[in-house]
Amino acid sequence: MTDSKKAQGQLTIVSLGPGDLNYLAPAARAALQAADVIVGYRFYVGLIRDLLAPHQQIVDSELGEEMARANLAIDLAARGQRVALVSSGDAGVYAMAGPVFEALANRGWTTGSVPTVEVIPGISALQAAAARLGALIAHDFCTISLSDLHTEWPIIARRVEAAAVGDFVIGFYNPRSAGRHWQLAEARRILLTQRSAATPVAIARHLMRPAEQITLTTLGELDVEQVDMMTLVIVGNSQTVRLGAHLATPRGYTAKIAQSVTA
Repeated sequence: MTDSKKAQGQLTIVSLGPGDLNYLAPAARAALQAADVIVGYRFYVGLIRDLLAPHQQIVDSELGEEMARANLAIDLAARGQRVALVSSGDAGVYAMAGPVFEALANRGWTTGSVPTVEVIPGISALQAAAARLGALIAHDFCTISLSDLHTEWPIIARRVEAAAVGDFVIGFYNPRSAGRHWQLAEARRILLTQRSAATPVAIARHLMRPAEQITLTTLGELDVEQVDMMTLVIVGNSQTVRLGAHLATPRGYTAKIAQSVTA
């Protein structure tokens, strides 16, 4: 294979957003349609199958094979293929951009090397949930993954405590699974040392998909048994208020206006 052919290789990491194709970015749709090969987790590939052409090669695999997918996508692109590696939500948020760039770093890749790599952004689960709920992340917020598969629990616990002390709205990714059933309860315990039991909490499952379900509760009444890996848990801060089926975290605009009027 010639160097010019190799130079045409392109790896595009395509963010699919929350799952509803109405929220798929035009740039993501164009990247999918321009690809020679589509690589991704079987479930996510199924979400976009109707957008693909018969001539496009599809290489799907199971959950937990992220590094294998990343390395395969890099290899195919390095051979001159136009590869779209798909990822749910935003690929840079606990998703496939991480494994790809970890694999690239291990290979000594740098900007300008073969293949060319591009990341197409998308709507993250946190953004999708916040939109459904109104204005939950209108002030400072953070995200924490409760999965201890790649990060030791003491480090995660320290981050939960810091976020609690800092009064951040917190989005918990990977909150609970069959093999990791206690971490969310422990995170809740840590938060209750700093926050009122009345703090609003949203449990958002299958966001922007047909089975979408959003449950509003409080930190004190949070039932961890309702939560699985398809769920995002968002805990409000000390200022978050519930407005019926909506949640809002004020940033202080009203107080600022009042100060300027009385000044």
